[in-house]
Amino acid sequence: VRRRLPALLLAIAVLGSALKDSDLVPDTPLRNKRNPLNVYFVKVAWAWTLWLLLPFITLTTYELARSKLLYGRAKSALLVLRRLGALLVGTAVWYLCTELFVYVENLTGECSLRAKPGQPPRLYASKRECHQDSGVWNGFDISGHCFLLSYCAMMILEEVAVLEALSIEHGSKLRVVINVLLVSLCSLTVIWVFMFLCTALYFHDFSQKLLGVLIGLSAWYGTYRFWYLKPFSPGLPLPSIPLSSKKYSYSR
Repeated sequence: VRRRLPALLLAIAVLGSALKDSDLVPDTPLRNKRNPLNVYFVKVAWAWTLWLLLPFITLTTYELARSKLLYGRAKSALLVLRRLGALLVGTAVWYLCTELFVYVENLTGECSLRAKPGQPPRLYASKRECHQDSGVWNGFDISGHCFLLSYCAMMILEEVAVLEALSIEHGSKLRVVINVLLVSLCSLTVIWVFMFLCTALYFHDFSQKLLGVLIGLSAWYGTYRFWYLKPFSPGLPLPSIPLSSKKYSYSR
């Protein structure tokens, strides 16, 4: 799934845009931005991803370090803190990219607003100012949904790969907790991909969606496939297994 998801997301963006432009998409409640999945999940997608990955990375990394890598408690705790750095990196990526998207939209946009009689037209510097006067801001709106949903889905798939190296006794409380977190993360990934499809079918122009998903996939590739291979980084979920090995390729 991890190997094929980037191509799948790009295909969804392209085909979904083609269907949208051809007016072949049926009218459903998902067209409304106020639908529950969008309001309670996508709008806070990074928060859901962060708070589920936080305990998952902590428990699986500590157990891996203790049982497989034969580290002591102190070194295991340090490895956990290092791996949790991936969440700080993800938060920085989310914040910087969303701020960049807002900046680009403000830079390229203008406000469509009918001036009141007797008043000169007002110049608006941002989308927020325009909306405060009930105007419509027309700018290049890079799809934050396509960016964040693709990045979150790929990050989850990278982190759950640690289960390839874990062996926990059946019936143990730790196994139950990790299984609950795993099911929650997998369910969340399904929601992200589904809502990515809805975004491709109902919202944004093709160029805005394509740029959004390309930035999301670039953020994933730049961290897990490049930076996290370096010594001074949060590291990979399976620190003792080379990237080129069959174990790390998730080929099973």
